[in-house]
Amino acid sequence: MANNNSDRRGFLKGALVGTSVAVTSSMTQNALAADTSTTSKNESSTAQVQGYVFFNLAEQECIEKIVNHMIPADSLSPQGTDIGIHHYIDRALAGSWGKGDRLYQSGPWKKGLPTQGYQLPLTPADLYRVCIEQSNLFCVKKYGNKVSKLPSNQLEEFLLNLRGGKVTFADGPPSNIFFSMLYQNIMEGMFSDPIYGGNRNKAGWKLVGFPGAVATHALDVENYFDKKYTAPMFGISDLS
Repeated sequence: MANNNSDRRGFLKGALVGTSVAVTSSMTQNALAADTSTTSKNESSTAQVQGYVFFNLAEQECIEKIVNHMIPADSLSPQGTDIGIHHYIDRALAGSWGKGDRLYQSGPWKKGLPTQGYQLPLTPADLYRVCIEQSNLFCVKKYGNKVSKLPSNQLEEFLLNLRGGKVTFADGPPSNIFFSMLYQNIMEGMFSDPIYGGNRNKAGWKLVGFPGAVATHALDVENYFDKKYTAPMFGISDLS
């Protein structure tokens, strides 16, 4: 949602630092477990991850539209769906993370404080399902079109209002809670290891110069101090 290349680079770098990329999170671990049949021993296999295992057709249209709006194609990277961010989220929601395997789900449910983290009785998969449907209903009522059909300026307005909690879902969860999870998941799909379905061809890593899943660059800090150094990038599948 940035206006130019420099702003977008700063936006994504900030997201990378602020969320710690979540490359070792339970979500990325379970995204792989959701569809291990698509994983092989080389990076090219990541590009072969195709098809949805969780999202229905209406949800696919919505998530693809949002992903490509937040990660547009430009001189810095391909658009979000070309990187595979939508598949990353889809597989995570189909796995144990999406099913809430590590969430307390026995109630009673009371409104929590912001400092207490996620407090809703919905699993991540349920939250996505409910909120995408409610988002489409809201946009049809306000703009006359569902999310996937909105022009860029209306989609931008909707997402900003979603982030600010200004969108009210009828009998639904707070809209800003959904945006927070959606934003986090898109950043994870942008920067996590390609083995999980996103960051295809290491596009996110190339954007910020991250060398990947190795930690052998301690000597390079001294050897290349104040000099440009382009490190080779290795994903998990490259080291298997």
